[in-house]
Amino acid sequence: MDSSLPILSLSAVAVAGAAATLPRIKARLELSRAKHRSLSGHSKMSRRVARLLPFYEFSADKYFNADGAPPEIASQRKDAFFALAKLYAERFAKGRQMTAEAVTHISDLQFTRAYRVPFQFSKLVQENLGTSAFMASSTGVTVTDVDGNLFYDLTGSYGVNIFGNDFYKECIAEGEKRAEGLGPMLGFYHPVVADNVRRICDISGLDEVSFHMSGTEAVMQAVRLARYHTKRTHLVRFAGAYHGWWGDVQPGVGNPISPHETYTLAEMSEKTLHVLRTRRDIACVLVNPLQALHPNANAPGDSALVDSSRSAHFDRDAYTAWLKELRQVCTERGIVLILDEVFLGFRIAAGGAQEYFGVRADMVTYGKSLAGGLPIGVVCGTKELMRRFRDDRPADVCFARGTFNSHPYVMTAMDEFLSRLASPNFRSIYDGLEATWNGRAEALNARLEQENLPVRVANMSSVWTVQYTEPSRYNWMLQYYLGAEGLALSWVGTGRLIFSLNFTDGDFAEVEQRFVAAAQKMKRDGWWWHSPTLTNKAIRRQILKEMIASKFGR
Repeated sequence: MDSSLPILSLSAVAVAGAAATLPRIKARLELSRAKHRSLSGHSKMSRRVARLLPFYEFSADKYFNADGAPPEIASQRKDAFFALAKLYAERFAKGRQMTAEAVTHISDLQFTRAYRVPFQFSKLVQENLGTSAFMASSTGVTVTDVDGNLFYDLTGSYGVNIFGNDFYKECIAEGEKRAEGLGPMLGFYHPVVADNVRRICDISGLDEVSFHMSGTEAVMQAVRLARYHTKRTHLVRFAGAYHGWWGDVQPGVGNPISPHETYTLAEMSEKTLHVLRTRRDIACVLVNPLQALHPNANAPGDSALVDSSRSAHFDRDAYTAWLKELRQVCTERGIVLILDEVFLGFRIAAGGAQEYFGVRADMVTYGKSLAGGLPIGVVCGTKELMRRFRDDRPADVCFARGTFNSHPYVMTAMDEFLSRLASPNFRSIYDGLEATWNGRAEALNARLEQENLPVRVANMSSVWTVQYTEPSRYNWMLQYYLGAEGLALSWVGTGRLIFSLNFTDGDFAEVEQRFVAAAQKMKRDGWWWHSPTLTNKAIRRQILKEMIASKFGR
């Protein structure tokens, strides 16, 4: 009998070990199931894949028939490409020369130049269709470059320009006058800060505010405070969402080091809600409401237009229902819900996304649109969450500071912005706003369909993205035709068109006309030719073959 005791002891240990291990395995499986199936939902995998992709570029002959186009179509495209290149060289001569000189010393320009189009096509585009990075002036809804060319501005200053460039110039000019007496004094507050704080608290419905130097910093501090007060380690972000370029919220491609306290989960998913209900290490959930336009997908850019599979669709009711359910789960579990409004700001409602979707967050972050166009990041939160120290433990603090926080010139420009936003006459700009921009998108889509052009737009109010309805490897060329028609885009091309709210019906009619004209010329020049057998799937298979051939030197 004694000989059986060690065996029984080992069995008991094994059973106890299994009992302790199984819940962890179950939790891990649930976490895996809550990830989105795309690479944007699998950060580690996306980094591995990115490291494996080889660089290659097309020869001059292959460049124009990468989709198997016949010789006559390839020749037509080639002639059109170099005709467009000639136009660019003549029309943007000064700006292109300035950009070519600046690019050797500005790393940002080097990056944006290289990633305007799919890398297989990039070299010839850089050599022949280089754009100007320099603008000389802005007025109304237009901008003028250093060569004197007038463009309708569809860049939106990366989301900052909500009410028009003139509006922000006025805020900055008036703010400068008011700050002149104090000057760039740091450490002390300009008197307008008190009014700014009161009004921001009224808008956000939260108790306290802290100022930072960028939206990225604001999100960093919000997450840090959530971890500090919940005593939990992990943040949840959703696949594809952008919250700045710092490590914890950019765990995939672009970050040299993988963070270990970030869960990237699928948005609008019951499996994600289950993870939030069951895990005990989640401090906060970050929501970028712009993702409602393309849930679980990365921000669209033309450098990723390898085929025509890009899609977007905004369903306000569905996203509202998701946010309300998310709000309930976070409340039940003591998880801090952070609404990142750095990009959308006050674009969709005077009270921001909280007002628009009818959901209250525990913390909200705002960005540059709030400061009349000058650099700023703002964190708003409840009194309990914003506290950076503990009364009973004096050395236990959550430190945050910045040299230029609450800069007088920024604060006075912010006061100008907030004063105008509070005016009932100014707030009338939001009356019928969604119907206006939905109607404009519908009108453009109807015109594109009528003209039998393989292009459509999807929108979330005044933020738009362009989609393509027929398989093609050359959709990225549209940005250059739009530029030739006098439409200014940001470096992500047709991935994001951002209209300021001061576009009149007449302004938009002109944009519509130019957009359609650009698409017509692109179709005429053969870029949207495709064989009946060409599909998006076939394009992706062809690209895979090209990469394998490049990798193994075939």
